[in-house]
Amino acid sequence: MAKDINWKKTYAAVWRGKKGRLRAVSDLDTIAMDDLLGIDTQKAEFRQNLEQFLDGRPRNHVLLWGARGTGKSSLVKAALNTYGDQKLRVVEVEKQDIDDLPEISDLLRELPWRFLLYCDDLTFEAGDPRYRYLKVLMEGSIERPPENILMMATSNRRHLVSEKMQDNLAATLGPNGEIHHGDTVEESTSLADRFGLRLSFYAPPQDQYLQMVDRLFTDYAGDREMLHREAINFATARGGRSGRVAKQFYNYFVTQISGSDNEG
Repeated sequence: MAKDINWKKTYAAVWRGKKGRLRAVSDLDTIAMDDLLGIDTQKAEFRQNLEQFLDGRPRNHVLLWGARGTGKSSLVKAALNTYGDQKLRVVEVEKQDIDDLPEISDLLRELPWRFLLYCDDLTFEAGDPRYRYLKVLMEGSIERPPENILMMATSNRRHLVSEKMQDNLAATLGPNGEIHHGDTVEESTSLADRFGLRLSFYAPPQDQYLQMVDRLFTDYAGDREMLHREAINFATARGGRSGRVAKQFYNYFVTQISGSDNEG
């Protein structure tokens, strides 16, 4: 239970849905805000909203959506490392446990900490009724929503709910030319609308990708142009550039160097 966790020393916890309890996280990712390159605009809006939340001022729930590996999840991790000393705490919830949000909210709402309820890669199939638990958490029902909880979701989908061509074919045209969308489209957009701050993330251009590579290879004393060519080829082989791909290239390259040294 939440009361069993020493939140003074514990900055993050994960919800174990099958057991109905929180588990403290002791080994946190140490990524910092300055490590996240190419997303300065997103960082600025994200931090402004988060600081308002920490100060008890009006704030918006946050949806980070866009391409894979572009810093969405890393931004949440960096926030914890930046604001943990300001009573910020993170509780991670798997998307299959989203229907446990009312129980998690009950555990946290009376505590003197500010909680990010974080769900990574959140998506719903059309007709999935569980999205309503998100609406209740963010907007309340007969009970007001908790003041100390901020919903934070990442997704590859802008609307969170999968969309099909036939959903758009259900739209009709009103007498004055207005478009009336079908029920499925209305449902998907209404869920995304609950997130007052929606930040988009895209694959970085090549120069920013190479900056990410250089940030990882600060101690590399070899041929930098050769390193960049290898990094570009690595990204091309994997279908695109991102911070995640830059990190994977670093791991790959270091492994190759270590293997060569061992052979020598």
